[in-house]
Amino acid sequence: MIELLLIGIGTGNPEHLTLEAIRALNSADLVMIPRKGDEKADLAELRRSICAEVISSPSCRVVEFDLPRRDVTNPSYRAGVDDWHDAIADVWRRTIVDGVGTSGRVALLIWGDPALYDSSLRIAERLASSGLELAVRVVPGIMSLQVLTAAHAIALNAIGRPFVVTTGRRLREEGWPAAADTVVVMLDGECSFTTLAPADITIWWGAFLGMPEQIVESGPLEAVGPRIVAARAAARERHGWIMDCYLLRRGAG
Repeated sequence: MIELLLIGIGTGNPEHLTLEAIRALNSADLVMIPRKGDEKADLAELRRSICAEVISSPSCRVVEFDLPRRDVTNPSYRAGVDDWHDAIADVWRRTIVDGVGTSGRVALLIWGDPALYDSSLRIAERLASSGLELAVRVVPGIMSLQVLTAAHAIALNAIGRPFVVTTGRRLREEGWPAAADTVVVMLDGECSFTTLAPADITIWWGAFLGMPEQIVESGPLEAVGPRIVAARAAARERHGWIMDCYLLRRGAG
């Protein structure tokens, strides 16, 4: 049987690793590091640095694999994601079998936490359904929304009020979620906050959270929104990629 460890590593700061994560890494026979192309080479390098720093077990091997890309031209978003996850599961399977056969403990370092807007658990389900005998263990990590609120020193929710976590695509298509004063937006490549009427909305935005390159901006959406759009474009041009998220709140001013 393969024991698959999905280990949350936080958002870019090696000090985000928990003691449980370090113990889990040292218990693994194999650690798999995904490569996401030259434009995101520093993400693989960060995982390499973490492994080099915290893995002391001589029996643990680190291997790398190329992560398949999602076909963004597929007219069906869901079908495109399903095909992409199938391809990733196939790569995982081949890398695992080549590394340890059908028995051993294998670890994957997951950006942030495996439970929040990450597909590792769904891909693991595909891996199990492919016939590979599999047991999955999750080691939680610090989520990006935790690092965002910490960077701005704000509470995630208003007193006695709910909050909603959504995506940029849904914010564009559906507008402000009903019955929520606070909205956290992730996976937004198009600055979807620009589609909202900005009056009475405050934004707290962060990019490269937890990393040395971290950028944060906050204030009334009407005033700060254009500044965030410009800062995001400049950072993406400079790095070749960007990971960001933001919190919107009505009536915070």
